[in-house]
Amino acid sequence: MNTNTITTHNRVSVIRGGADYFRNINTIADSAVYTLHLQTYIFDADETGQRVADALIRAARRNVVVYLMVDGYASQRLPKTFTNMLKEEGVHFAYFNPVFKGNFFYMGRRLHHKIIVADGARGMVAGINVSNRYNDIGDTRAWLDWAVNIDGEAATILQEVCIKTWNQSVFRKKYVRPIAYKAAELPENICKVAICRNDWVYRKTEITGNYKRLFGEAKLSVIIMTSYFWPPNRLRKLMAYTAAKGVNIKLILTEKADVPLSKYTERYMYNWLLRNKIEIYEYQSNVLHGKIAVCDDEWVTAGSYNMNNISAFASLELNAVISDKAVAEDVTIKLNQIMKEDCRKIDPQKYLTGTYAVMKLLYYLSYRITHLLFLLFTFNTKQKRRHS
Repeated sequence: MNTNTITTHNRVSVIRGGADYFRNINTIADSAVYTLHLQTYIFDADETGQRVADALIRAARRNVVVYLMVDGYASQRLPKTFTNMLKEEGVHFAYFNPVFKGNFFYMGRRLHHKIIVADGARGMVAGINVSNRYNDIGDTRAWLDWAVNIDGEAATILQEVCIKTWNQSVFRKKYVRPIAYKAAELPENICKVAICRNDWVYRKTEITGNYKRLFGEAKLSVIIMTSYFWPPNRLRKLMAYTAAKGVNIKLILTEKADVPLSKYTERYMYNWLLRNKIEIYEYQSNVLHGKIAVCDDEWVTAGSYNMNNISAFASLELNAVISDKAVAEDVTIKLNQIMKEDCRKIDPQKYLTGTYAVMKLLYYLSYRITHLLFLLFTFNTKQKRRHS
């Protein structure tokens, strides 16, 4: 945990994505009195996107200062009419590093975190984008994902992150200047929360460090749910070391992948995982997009960080690390229920002996192609001077 961002006076709950998450976005936006920040990777102009936009517009009409920042690559297809509508209604809108228009070209450095925060007092950290895929629409269930709802001191840190990200990414005339207003009363509930970031280009690797801590400190069990699993070599070695000590490691991955190449890349690593006594569960109900981990029923990390090289060495990521036994136990119960009801456990014997040679070759080629694509899109590997 990053000791610089540990806060103690917080009220926290971990919620599953879908309709509950977007209801919370509306609640937070409608509660804003002074400022409202929303930053996300994907913002689609679909039914879900329009509902979120309406919430931002309602706040702007109440004279709340509203800022919306979306990634310049993932959200580049937003219609001009949609962004103009937001601006005309008083919402400050900006793209993070538009492709070929940023201060420097580093394709892999994208705004991947998902934050909403009102008045520096209440907010959410999530892995959930603004799109119908992440919402419950009619009979269609949302992709599986998670968010951390926060009231208290940690929300102030979230606001500071939003302001800094905005100010480092737009022209000076659009700088955000903090507004002086009466601070919200802190919750009585004492729950330790650290806001941790990854931005490798600017030498921030706090979330990767927390995953290293997770494997280093675990004594009994670790449950990890992640999408696009392709961990850095250092984390793989720590996983194997931790499993060899007798710690029970359970890994929840998706069976239905939105990017088939990523699924084949994951399956190339199944042999290694199973040989190291790491249990694998494939979620079958829908696409799994969640990023959450719990250690020994003691602490939880959740947010936008995937266990892969892109999150470790390219994108801007943000997680909340919650040190609270009640929250950790609740997450453990939820993850165990998902494994029991919605997952297929990979049988080591059947998988190791039953995978055809042609499929093994396909998985191997996918792994190599993924590595090559990563190098192509993150060719600017020079780290810049660290900014606080």
